[in-house]
Amino acid sequence: MELARELRKKQTPAEGLLWQLLRNRQLLEFKFRRQHQFGDYVADFYCHEAQLVIECDGSVHESTEQWYHDRNRDEYMIAQGLHVLRFTNDRILNDTLNVLEEITKCLRAPSERRTEKEESSRGIAT
Repeated sequence: MELARELRKKQTPAEGLLWQLLRNRQLLEFKFRRQHQFGDYVADFYCHEAQLVIECDGSVHESTEQWYHDRNRDEYMIAQGLHVLRFTNDRILNDTLNVLEEITKCLRAPSERRTEKEESSRGIAT
């Protein structure tokens, strides 16, 4: 928990930009958390409703050692039933609309979620 708090204070410009676009249910009314802990790992952004993790990768992620760490983290999160999206900081800052479009593809619209909940409460498989 302490690490997550520390990371929130030291966010990169790319994380700051993405957070401004995701916070307060601005993207299809989905709630995102930042620096959310999963076991030994901390995800940059997490949406519980969509079971979605978003990672912002800066230059530190280019090393071989970090690549293996990231791969292990992704495997752990996938094993927990989460979907993981990774974007470079450069892409977040310079291709923001396409990044948001990719994130949106992993989210269902609120009306679709309501319909799914209603159908499951009536015993209808979706």
